[in-house]
Amino acid sequence: MPAVAWVTLAAAALIIGLTAVALVRVIIRLRAVAGTLEALTGGVESIAERTRPVPPRLMSVNANLAPVREWAEDVR
Repeated sequence: MPAVAWVTLAAAALIIGLTAVALVRVIIRLRAVAGTLEALTGGVESIAERTRPVPPRLMSVNANLAPVREWAEDVR
């Protein structure tokens, strides 16, 4: 095999090897990002749970307390 063929094969192997290493590094970084996003999602779900709207049952309690509120405003 001529020397040019060996040089071509070596260059191709070098390029493929470097590309494989770069892709493995990207995969490792993406797995770390995925772990961070899972933790962030849990935090966002916790915040959403704590800040959800008042249940309709409490709205009816508030409506039942309207006479008390009117009386308290008259006391002033």
